[in-house]
Amino acid sequence: MAHRRKLAVLGALMAGTLTFTACSGNSRDSTPDIKDASADFGFQETGLPIVKDKLTLTFSGTKSALAPDYNTMSLVQQWEKDTNVHVQWENLPEAVFKEKKNLILASGDLPDAFFNSGLTDSEIATYSASGTLIPLEGLIEKNAPNLSKLLADRPDIKAAITSSDGHIYSLPSIEELGLVQFPNEIAINTSWLAKLGIPMPKTIDEFHDALLAFKTRDASGTGKTIPLSFMPGSWCGDIVDLIAALGEVPDNMDHRIVQDGKVIYTATQEGYKKAIQTLHEWYQEGLIDPESFSQDDKAYLAKGKASTENLGSFVWWEVKEMVGADRAGNYSLVPVLEGVNGKHLASQSNNQEIARGAFAITRANKYPAATMRWADHLYDPVQSAQANWGPIGETLQKDAATGLLTQIPAPAGTSEGERRQKVAPGGPKANTAENFKNVVAPEPRAAERQKTVEDNYKPYAANDGYPPVALSNEELQQISTVEADAASLVKQNTAKWIVSGGIETEWDGYVSQLKNIGLDKMIEVYQQAYDRYKSNS
Repeated sequence: MAHRRKLAVLGALMAGTLTFTACSGNSRDSTPDIKDASADFGFQETGLPIVKDKLTLTFSGTKSALAPDYNTMSLVQQWEKDTNVHVQWENLPEAVFKEKKNLILASGDLPDAFFNSGLTDSEIATYSASGTLIPLEGLIEKNAPNLSKLLADRPDIKAAITSSDGHIYSLPSIEELGLVQFPNEIAINTSWLAKLGIPMPKTIDEFHDALLAFKTRDASGTGKTIPLSFMPGSWCGDIVDLIAALGEVPDNMDHRIVQDGKVIYTATQEGYKKAIQTLHEWYQEGLIDPESFSQDDKAYLAKGKASTENLGSFVWWEVKEMVGADRAGNYSLVPVLEGVNGKHLASQSNNQEIARGAFAITRANKYPAATMRWADHLYDPVQSAQANWGPIGETLQKDAATGLLTQIPAPAGTSEGERRQKVAPGGPKANTAENFKNVVAPEPRAAERQKTVEDNYKPYAANDGYPPVALSNEELQQISTVEADAASLVKQNTAKWIVSGGIETEWDGYVSQLKNIGLDKMIEVYQQAYDRYKSNS
């Protein structure tokens, strides 16, 4: 499911000259004031096992809903054999952990570390300030050769996991396939186009005219033809590229883009207003599914697989997931459309492929050196591939011709995503763009999508995504309420204006309302954080 893939995708890391010193003005030294008892278990600074006598650590955090007890996973069992570190896993499904994590963090009964931490940026900022989470840069320098090398090669990753106080409190999870920057793909029913004698639309006007033909000529033959359906606010089902084509302003689900180094809130731009005005006209013509503004994932995806094919066009990450394998051949992606200004504008999202929060060590940990070495073992490229997709021999095999690890097809009746949840624990890992060339091949469907993104979307990227900036606790407190209130206001008004109109008379009041709740300050905070990130990367 798309939301699982989304989770596979967010954050950032560390690099440069690897001088792990705190920024001036920091209140704490970069080395945690904790007695390290790793030597009591025969700690080895290099090689495997990590300790000569078995060491037990307790980890807490999230795990996939379908994942079994981690100690029953063959890959986890192999990690224990390799390292001589036994992990007592207290990882819970995300929704369950979300309810319990504050109690865990506030109690004196902390785990040694958080694996798939499930901690928000705000929580990491709060609990690092209180000393619950310890700074890791000194441990990385001394005990994490795999991660140290990665960070030395990738200053952008360093910048993304370095907090505003100069410390690193959590380790990254990386999957750099270039798949999540352009997730809102528009597909159209090409069998209907052929039946009606209409070529593939190349401009926004041609797309409109095709939808109108679907409607007026009842392309489905059911009297219930749906020309266009979508999900506003969805990470991969929104009409951001229609807004770009109609209003000359690229958009994304956050309504926050970067152009020429400037942070812009799209939903207050005149181009956004212009696009919504036109979409209201489309709605009046019956081209837009009225349920677009109320349906959830389940209802939306079911619409594409209805017993009678009545969907003309939609926005989603993957055609097959939307309409099913039997019907996928009837649909093709619409190219990035030439807009009203004669330009092709592809909207870039803020989805990230480098996620913070994969691993964090707490003050309760008496063996931080051994713990960091354990985490660093997972940054070995072969281990990272297995952490992401499962063990060699079960889900991965080495291709004799290329030497790359490749996917073993999932058994009939099981999807790749479902199998992955059951055998791949996740956690700290780095499947970088370089490793996808030299270590592990992308899944076949991922490779196909990679080509689509490279060929169809990247050449027309009209904005930069907002990078994986680590905001300070103060910055997060300044913007969290404003951002939530602004998102709600934009979503409600956009839906109302597309369905019922009125944007012409209500626009100025709407913009004033956004400013009154603190929108300008929010953008100022994002801009200063962006500038800080760029200066560090």
